[in-house]
Amino acid sequence: MIDTLYGPVEEAVVKQASRIRLLICDVDGVFSDGRIYLGNDGEELKAFHTRDGFGVKAVQNAGIAVAVITGRNSAIVERRMTALGVAHIHQGCEDKVAVFEQLCQSLSISPEECAYIGDDLVDLAVMKQVGLAVAVEDAHPALLPHAHYRTRIRGGFGAVRELCDLLLQAQGNLAQAKGMSV
Repeated sequence: MIDTLYGPVEEAVVKQASRIRLLICDVDGVFSDGRIYLGNDGEELKAFHTRDGFGVKAVQNAGIAVAVITGRNSAIVERRMTALGVAHIHQGCEDKVAVFEQLCQSLSISPEECAYIGDDLVDLAVMKQVGLAVAVEDAHPALLPHAHYRTRIRGGFGAVRELCDLLLQAQGNLAQAKGMSV
């Protein structure tokens, strides 16, 4: 076990985290708590945690690419991810594996150099292919046996930041972490 900011982590997980060049995230239940607020006029609201924003900016500054793959389409997600500088925003994806394979090919990154963080069974197919499969603390129970790592923080409350910190620490970049709370 290796000590991290969030507690001890298996050495094999830290070793795999040291190889990650692409972080892929689901959105609902990962960047958000999974709830969707609908207003009387049809507006949709989601809450995002600024710590996750800092973490995304920090891993990008350390040279790790970031992508989101989500099954829903949302202008809110587009705005949030654009504000974070996420270049690879894929919404409305029924086949997350096809998008994952396209990302690997276009970025010349092997599946073993990818981390994926998800919260539900729709994420399982990609999680089975990446080098580091991560489930948020409150993920669906059927997803947990397939995760190499389970965050200690729930989705929408800093789980992405926890994973970003793990990647940064494993790659020796945590002390130099630079992000923004956006």
